[in-house]
Amino acid sequence: MATNLAVRVMPETVRSVDFTQISGTYIGIGSAFENPVHWFMVQNLSDQAIMISWDGVNDHFPLAANGYVIMDVASNKTLTAGSFMIAQGTRFYVKELVTPLGSGSVYLSIFCGFNG
Repeated sequence: MATNLAVRVMPETVRSVDFTQISGTYIGIGSAFENPVHWFMVQNLSDQAIMISWDGVNDHFPLAANGYVIMDVASNKTLTAGSFMIAQGTRFYVKELVTPLGSGSVYLSIFCGFNG
């Protein structure tokens, strides 16, 4: 009998922030991650550019209006052959970049590895 050594990808529930909640001060995009994250997607479905932060203090990357970013963190490995991941308990944050948002939302989708 063969053993299944595969790791499946499993999403956590999508997180979002409505444009009315986004200002010039960072606000969390939903809750902290329940699991280590292997890849994520941020969709800025608002009408203005935004800034994303991994710690709620420092600016990490801007995202254009109606833009998105997908990052496959697990495609890289550490020197000890383990995979990169974003730590469980991490939370992403968003703030307006220059102009107040007039419509839309920001969505964060994350995907984790599940053994089985």
